[in-house]
Amino acid sequence: MSQVTFSNLILNWFDQHGRKDLPWQQNPTAYRVWISEIMLQQTQVATVIPYYQRFMECFPDVGALADASLDEVLHHWSGLGYYARARNLHHAARQIRDVYGGDFPNTFEQVQALPGIGRSTAGAILSLALGQPHAILDGNVKRVLCRCFAVEGWPGKVAVQRRLWELAQQHTPSQRVREYNQAIMDLGSLICTRGKPICVKCPLVKTCQAHAQGMETAYPASKPRKALPVRAVQMLILKKSEGAILLEQRPPVGIWGGLWSFPECAIEVVPELWCNEVLGLQGEVVRTLALRRHTFSHFHLDITPVEIQVQQGDRIMDEAGRVWYNLNQPDARGLAAPVSRLIAELQLND
Repeated sequence: MSQVTFSNLILNWFDQHGRKDLPWQQNPTAYRVWISEIMLQQTQVATVIPYYQRFMECFPDVGALADASLDEVLHHWSGLGYYARARNLHHAARQIRDVYGGDFPNTFEQVQALPGIGRSTAGAILSLALGQPHAILDGNVKRVLCRCFAVEGWPGKVAVQRRLWELAQQHTPSQRVREYNQAIMDLGSLICTRGKPICVKCPLVKTCQAHAQGMETAYPASKPRKALPVRAVQMLILKKSEGAILLEQRPPVGIWGGLWSFPECAIEVVPELWCNEVLGLQGEVVRTLALRRHTFSHFHLDITPVEIQVQQGDRIMDEAGRVWYNLNQPDARGLAAPVSRLIAELQLND
């Protein structure tokens, strides 16, 4: 199939059925598109929209994002997961402010050099915002290309990825590239879906090799599966008599980097002894809550929350990286998702 035929089929479909009213499509500046593209990594459109709208209200431009504290940014990201994305956004915004005077760079090399932006994201920002002719290769595009051209193998493999980039570049038109890139992403999201592709509505159905084989869901090949390891911790909910709870800020790198969480100790440790030895606090276990599992991309974390009433007279002064958090007057700070849910439980039950 020629490049012109392929792109025209997709563009004609987009003109009739594509999404044209997404929030980041209104006034599609490079900044607005950038925020949306980072949020959409690993996250579905329906989930992203309310986060995006709140984020843009608080950080309407690069300057506002760069001048904000990382804690403010993480607070508005809480619940979206993959928090390295938020840290990279903040870091990149400060680079744009300091290196480019607050103007979002407009060359591919400059954009790709920003923290958290790879080849496909750079192409998406510059094509969707500025109409520059760059190919993209997000998960939806990979799925469309793998099926249409029967590309075998897991797309995470270098050779398969190289082949997909060749196809993406070969079939990306020089005209209407903004519409084309949005169209092929929409096609993968709305029609060429992972589990149940709606082939009867697909503009590529007559030329799709996977469909001709009756093996649509065989492409793309799945990532080789391996069992995720399980780690276990106790999260200690230390409460003062007036209801404040102790939170600690996690290191800037690693899981929940920069977010606020409960103190943690090993599952085999006696919580009261750990609090006394590590924090200098004396307290008594009030209750142990039900175990809950939080799954990351590379392991499961089994969390056992333990509520401890701190004795009168024992206290830790607020200091860098540690704070007494008032449940009755909560402030805005980035909370790890399980911590946010536990706090909601505490507020409901108190």
